[in-house]
Amino acid sequence: MAKSLQIVFDELHILNKMLSMGTKLTKVLNFTKLENFVPLILVLVIICAAKPALHNKQLKIIVIDAGHGGKDPGCKYDGVNEKDVTLQIALATGKKIQELLPDVKIIYTRTSDKFIELHQRADIANKCEADLFISIHCNANKNSNVAGTETFAMGLHKAEDNLDVSMRENGAILLENNYHDYYEGFDPNSPETHIILSLYQNAYLDKSLKLASRIEQNLGKQIERTSRGVKQAGFLVLWQTKMPSVLIETGFLSNKSDRELLKTDAGVDKISTGIASSVAEYKRQGESTLVKN
Repeated sequence: MAKSLQIVFDELHILNKMLSMGTKLTKVLNFTKLENFVPLILVLVIICAAKPALHNKQLKIIVIDAGHGGKDPGCKYDGVNEKDVTLQIALATGKKIQELLPDVKIIYTRTSDKFIELHQRADIANKCEADLFISIHCNANKNSNVAGTETFAMGLHKAEDNLDVSMRENGAILLENNYHDYYEGFDPNSPETHIILSLYQNAYLDKSLKLASRIEQNLGKQIERTSRGVKQAGFLVLWQTKMPSVLIETGFLSNKSDRELLKTDAGVDKISTGIASSVAEYKRQGESTLVKN
């Protein structure tokens, strides 16, 4: 509980910082009085205090989300589109998980080059009462020397790089019709609203981080690339999911070495193997904990 309360205090400290940003933040968030923050604070307290036992259940349904698609290509470098790479990895990952865990049902948010709005991806996972949500993406950076994998859970931005990644991925909502209706006035061009979004750590943060850690470890072994670590940031695709959820940046298309790996069948096989084995380990650990309890 002490750790959970510390999270709350840390987030309240962030809120205090944002209040000091003055009229700019007030205008962006439409907050005119301090008491308007009270509901958010109460939500944070309740979420952080939620008992882990409520989330201990067998892993039966996994939703795998191939990022971008259709009119949203994601990042593009040297003829390689993120939407194509993520679909290949997602389908391969689902197949490998089925081989390792035949009792687990796999559901995909898309199986073809189709545009799926971000809120619809979360809806798919929630409606089928999934036990795990995995969103697969490729990264990009202005510095072409930056390379490696990183896996995110929904949580507080702790570095400018994390904010940059979430802003790029969340920018996909600009391709959606009436996106203001689905994301409560979220402005993808505003750093302030991304920071607010990142405060919505859900009750499954611990489990999400455990899976993310396994994914980073196993990807490092499979593809022999630098792990940039497990991180937290505010992603709209994870925001409304009601289960442990991670977003995997499988490599940088802006980096030649990463790009060459990501566009090959051998690279897709190694990455999907790393993700699938991580899910199998996560399931075994979770169910061993259930037996002990």
